[in-house]
Amino acid sequence: MPKLKTHQGTAKRIKVTGRKKLLRGRQMGGHLMVHKRPGRQRSLAQTPEVDAADRARVERLIPYR
Repeated sequence: MPKLKTHQGTAKRIKVTGRKKLLRGRQMGGHLMVHKRPGRQRSLAQTPEVDAADRARVERLIPYR
């Protein structure tokens, strides 16, 4: 069986913890933070876990995590 290729876009966006949790960033949190409320800025800084509905699809994209 051939080697599987890692999807580099996904690999750069998803962090895998020691217990194999998949953490993702939030959209709209990269720049223009001056116009966003402080509570919104804090929530954008958090890294939530990938939803269970998307987990299998993301795991296929990063097989050798």
